[in-house]
Amino acid sequence: MESLLRITDLTGQEFAILTVIVVLAGLVRGFSGFALSAMIMATAILILPPIELLPMLWWLEMSASLLMLKGGWADADRGTAIGLVIGSTAGWPLGLWLTVTLPVETSKLIALSVIIVLAASQLSKLKLPFLATKPGLYGTGIVAGIVSGLAHVGGMVVALYVLASDAPARQMRGSLVLFLFLGSLTSMITLLAFGVMDFSGITRGLVFALPTLLGVYLGQKMFIPTLAQYYRPFCLALLCVLAGAGLIRTTLF
Repeated sequence: MESLLRITDLTGQEFAILTVIVVLAGLVRGFSGFALSAMIMATAILILPPIELLPMLWWLEMSASLLMLKGGWADADRGTAIGLVIGSTAGWPLGLWLTVTLPVETSKLIALSVIIVLAASQLSKLKLPFLATKPGLYGTGIVAGIVSGLAHVGGMVVALYVLASDAPARQMRGSLVLFLFLGSLTSMITLLAFGVMDFSGITRGLVFALPTLLGVYLGQKMFIPTLAQYYRPFCLALLCVLAGAGLIRTTLF
């Protein structure tokens, strides 16, 4: 245990808290197809700054995507997912540049605020007809890339895009899984170019990948037809609560 604490540069309490966080976030990811990074960013941001969470989250997202890829590939709207990835690749550098240049506390506030706004938009069933167009597709991808580089919550933006097309829950879930997998491949280049993917981020990502995968596996088992209608509002409401609590704590303490 001491060796794990040493290579992750965490205290025992921080390690235990992060383990619980990633298992719960993995559970939601396995069930909904997204929100892994958003949940971790909304809670673990009180332990680690966004710039240190981003490289760790890359490994956790990739691990979850690999476990879910088979079903995601079969259910996804592949053309939409690829278009979103192209736009996201263009937006990632700008978001990451903001994360690198902004003060830590400012970055925390922006990251948590982004999560609340996106989650609240989806809970209100906001639909924008413009999104169901080619410019809307690539524009959504660019915005997803920016907020991914800033707060690693691009999946939330993509989910908002999918809402505009009234896609079935299974197709939405599959498209998100495919988008996050393909997006992870391109975002690694940006993380390396900005020097964000460091040894600490890699070791934390690999160490916490196992508990994350446990959560993802259990979450997948929960995705059954009778519960599909409840998964979206549940996840979004949870994100609003977590991000709101984190925002209040970050502001007041």
